Amino acid sequence: MSAITFDTLKFVKTLKSSGMSEEQAEAIANAVKDAQETQLVTKVDLIELKMELIKWVVALMLAQTGLIIAAFKLLT
Repeated sequence: MSAITFDTLKFVKTLKSSGMSEEQAEAIANAVKDAQETQLVTKVDLIELKMELIKWVVALMLAQTGLIIAAFKLLT
């Protein structure tokens, strides 16, 4: 994930120059910074998850087939 440059000091100064208190400006700057640092899901993440799910589905199908065969043998 590429980093996004965010000048919090300049942002706070801009908000303060419009009449906002320093506390409010800092709170908003921190909220924006935190929101930008959030990890987003990428296409690669989704592909990896899909492959992992496919492995589990195949494993469960094989296990289920084995159980059906075993149950059939017990009944006959």
